[in-house]
Amino acid sequence: MTENKEIEALFKLIDDPDEDVYNTVSEKIISFGKGIIPNLENYWEHVRNEEIQERIELLIHRLHFRDLTQEFTEWANDQADLLNGSIIISKYHYPDMQPAQVRQLIEKIRRNIWLELNNYLTPIEKINVFNSIFFNYFKHTGVEIGYDNPEYFLINKTLESKKGNAISNGILYQCLCYLLDIPVKAIHIPRQYILGFFDEQYEVLNPSGHSSEKILFYIDPINGQMYSHKDIENYFKRISVPPTASYFRPLSNKRIIQQLLTELSKCFDNENNQYKMNELLSLAQILDK
Repeated sequence: MTENKEIEALFKLIDDPDEDVYNTVSEKIISFGKGIIPNLENYWEHVRNEEIQERIELLIHRLHFRDLTQEFTEWANDQADLLNGSIIISKYHYPDMQPAQVRQLIEKIRRNIWLELNNYLTPIEKINVFNSIFFNYFKHTGVEIGYDNPEYFLINKTLESKKGNAISNGILYQCLCYLLDIPVKAIHIPRQYILGFFDEQYEVLNPSGHSSEKILFYIDPINGQMYSHKDIENYFKRISVPPTASYFRPLSNKRIIQQLLTELSKCFDNENNQYKMNELLSLAQILDK
């Protein structure tokens, strides 16, 4: 955007100590849209006051977030593809990230797994092939869910570093399975992010059967370990929760992304970053509408 006298005058008021003046100036700058970001970045480079630089950075963030909110709302109202949703969330932390690079890395993994699959493999054999390529050949690893490092929640960084927590690894695992026509989906086991391998034939023949009966076995996306129904029954006994049918139904893509946003927001539970927590939770609330 070309510099003009109005923009120049607004920039000079960014450091105004009067909150009302600053808020008015901020809203006016935001109204210009993302086109004003290069101007703000150029102004940031010529300012030596750290407080002013922080205000400029916040304005740039708000501009990115406004566009991100619109993109996310359109995603929620459209087909809500899981991979697209996770890419949009990554843009919150990395607004200049290139989605094409994420897709290229995923395609590379997908192709290597696809080359080793055939129609004669059993479901367990298919997952063994998947795990061998994903965890052994590509060296992907899992970490416990924690809130010290938001990058472990983001699919672009999970792919780049080959390290993610149960949610980001689980989303990546499920996206790859979807591309490979492997019926693996996340389910709502309490306090866990677990995937289920669904028996599609059972679904057709017994649509009214108990949800758990439609699952052949369970997969931990942290390391690919498979669990039996007995393992899951023992887990429910250990946490003293009755295993109702709702826990075994596949989570929708919207619910998965909502869970990702809620957990990611906890990385910013401090005074300096409280606005980030609020923004991420506001995106999660869009999915309730």
